[in-house]
Amino acid sequence: MAAKRASISDIAKELNLAVSTVSRALSGHSRISEATRKRVWKLAKQLNYQPNHLAAALRKGRSNTLGVIVPHIDGNFFALVMKGIEDVANKAGFNVMLCQSNEDYVHEQKNIETLMNAQVDGILVSMARTTRDFKHFEKVRKRDVPLVFFDRILDGVDVSAVVLDDYQGGYQSVKHLLDQGCRRIAHFGGPQHINVYKNRYAGYCQALHDHGISFEEELVVFGDMALEDGIRGMKHLLALPKRPDAVFSASDFSVVGAMQVLKQHKLRIPHDIALSGFSNETFTSFTEPMLTSVDQHCEEMGGAAVRLLLEMVQERNKQLSPRKIVLQPLLLDRESSRWRQG
Repeated sequence: MAAKRASISDIAKELNLAVSTVSRALSGHSRISEATRKRVWKLAKQLNYQPNHLAAALRKGRSNTLGVIVPHIDGNFFALVMKGIEDVANKAGFNVMLCQSNEDYVHEQKNIETLMNAQVDGILVSMARTTRDFKHFEKVRKRDVPLVFFDRILDGVDVSAVVLDDYQGGYQSVKHLLDQGCRRIAHFGGPQHINVYKNRYAGYCQALHDHGISFEEELVVFGDMALEDGIRGMKHLLALPKRPDAVFSASDFSVVGAMQVLKQHKLRIPHDIALSGFSNETFTSFTEPMLTSVDQHCEEMGGAAVRLLLEMVQERNKQLSPRKIVLQPLLLDRESSRWRQG
């Protein structure tokens, strides 16, 4: 059985001192003599005393901790964003408390409550796919806790955020396929109430329009951007009287599902159907053929989000207008989309 963790009360009782005196000695208070401080710290080390930082935060109303909520940490994107967040936060002297919503609105609400109860100094959020209202975030605003979104935000809500120019990412992806000679380009889209998927779809539509290609509703398949959605989407496309010659997917996961179906049907990539995804997940460099995708500058996004949040923490008593930082996408041209060269 593990030994009971020593408390300030245990130290005070052992040394016959007031709890307040021990507390001040441990925090280096100038009113406590050097001799008393040494006695307290010597016993604290003997008893393996560990300070309760959460309790201290509750007393001070300041924790030197930033809360982060992500939909999940599967794959490359959110893992690298977290690396960028932690690098900048730690250099600034802040710890990071990570929560996952698991793409669930109710769980996201619980994450908010957890972070608020922990007295975090600010919150960074990338929304769950099922989140459709802003009510739980209004609680954060009302308590004047700085709030910054990254990647995913609710459409039509004015918030401080760091996002990618997803419209340009979608546009560049489709233009690239058109430049290869593709003319019947399908799209796998995500939930349209979320900015990233709405903007990638808008880029797809605009690129077709600008190049004189008619929009065809049957070539657009909406889903949750999972591998299974790509499987379902490609089966739908192959069942059409005239199949597409390319697919631009708003997610790398769903385009890998499409790739599986194409291989089962003995269709060649990109010779028969070219493929292009989004997010530059690690696996895109290991598929056969390697997948064309859009890099989202994950670490840069995480670092920029923390810097924006820390500015808000420092200016907490001032009324600041929401700020938005927009990063530019980078199309990574790989074998899966080189239709003309296939």
